[in-house]
Amino acid sequence: MKIENVPISSVLPNKKNPRVIKDEKFKKLVKSIQDFPEMLKLRPIVVNSKMEVLGGNMRLKACQELKLKKVYIIKDSELTPDQQKEFIIKDNVGYGDWDWAMLGSDFNVDKLDEWGLPLIDVNTNISLDEFFDTVDDKPSKNKITLEYTEKDYKKVIAAFKKHSDTKEEVVFKLLGL
Repeated sequence: MKIENVPISSVLPNKKNPRVIKDEKFKKLVKSIQDFPEMLKLRPIVVNSKMEVLGGNMRLKACQELKLKKVYIIKDSELTPDQQKEFIIKDNVGYGDWDWAMLGSDFNVDKLDEWGLPLIDVNTNISLDEFFDTVDDKPSKNKITLEYTEKDYKKVIAAFKKHSDTKEEVVFKLLGL
């Protein structure tokens, strides 16, 4: 498979791609491509033999928003329809976790946010007990309360539920302790 630079009009969005991007995240993606267009060649859009997107639907949408004339693609003609569906999902699944301690010490936090890494924005009273389905039997003497916007509150709950650690262990990991 080789990387090709083709007219953007020849690439078809995948109407059955279940991944969406909206509002602020889409604006960040557009800005990301605008600020670092070389990334598009390093991570081309993957298409099938019909030039329909298998991986990079949102990047294509952002490139269209920027009115780019050409995009880089990799064409795969050998995947079966079932493999194409599998690719669409697996290409969008995030398997790893962030090493927050390393990010905090080796990267500029403002740049991370600018590059699209979701950082916690503080604004709705919520205790850590509310992040988990079960509450400790023993009463807590020390309590931490965080404030989130409604939108970020939902994101944080989903992120915390991905961890099997206790709430304290999750917080310690996030703090790099």
